[in-house]
Amino acid sequence: MLTIAIANQKGGVGKTTTAINIATAMAATGWKTLLIDLDPQGNASTGMGVGAESRGLSSYDVLVDETPLANAIVETSIPGLDIVPATQDLSGAEVELVSVEERTERLHSALANHTGHEICFIDCPPSLGLLTLNALCAADTLLVPLQCEFFALEGLSQLLQTVERVQQRFNTSLDIIGVALTMFDRRNRLTDQVADDVRDCLGNLVFETVIPRNVRLSEAPSHGLPALVYDHSCVGSRAYISLARELIGRFPPERQAA
Repeated sequence: MLTIAIANQKGGVGKTTTAINIATAMAATGWKTLLIDLDPQGNASTGMGVGAESRGLSSYDVLVDETPLANAIVETSIPGLDIVPATQDLSGAEVELVSVEERTERLHSALANHTGHEICFIDCPPSLGLLTLNALCAADTLLVPLQCEFFALEGLSQLLQTVERVQQRFNTSLDIIGVALTMFDRRNRLTDQVADDVRDCLGNLVFETVIPRNVRLSEAPSHGLPALVYDHSCVGSRAYISLARELIGRFPPERQAA
């Protein structure tokens, strides 16, 4: 199973929206897909229509109590897409894991030898704490959503330093598969400037596809649906479909077919 963490320690950059919609796009193209909600806010779970009453076991149980991953998986309404939901209990996981041995390896151990899915996306919280560190240690690669604004560049620098430290100490094979520019607004001159600066800095690491600001992307979670299902023809949905195609094109050749 190919495991991709979706992370950026800055909040409000479109991590969860990206996780929900890229996972849906992958499932739609035939990949047996798993989405792990590792954010205590549980927005990915809500956005996939998994209510609190359906979250009997969650990513908290997997990390803290070492519940088998299969026991926490919940089917979504999207064929081929399952989710490990999050609950508010996850907010205490970082404190509970501090004194635990191999506390950074809990998720990696849970995912080891899992064969029920071909690809897994991990929606990380907006921080660089133990939850995100668990995701980075478990992941094969990292997808970074980056909002097109000035402060996002500072956050990106910090994230790249963290990835380098994780590579050195915990997960030597971790790399970054790409940076996705989100909340792109062509009416704003600063947006173009930030996008140009990021491309100058990171080159081909930045996806050609940009995710625009789009009302439909914002509306979809309130209906418990990915935007690709809520309105598959809106510009936001089309952008995520394009991003999924580009993402698959970056996979190793042996992984490019579901």
